[in-house]
Amino acid sequence: MHVHVISPDGEAKFWLEPDIELAVNQGLGTTELNELKKIVEERQNEIREHWHRHFPG
Repeated sequence: MHVHVISPDGEAKFWLEPDIELAVNQGLGTTELNELKKIVEERQNEIREHWHRHFPG
């Protein structure tokens, strides 16, 4: 399970399992990546719910 994050400066992919961690970074700085990871951590339940709706079974 993962989530893609897109901003005007670049794109990142975060794994949600087994732990939330950066998988891919294209053009984002450390500060922005840390902020994005914090948002993913805070909203992981919502992200997981949407994942399961989009990919049932």
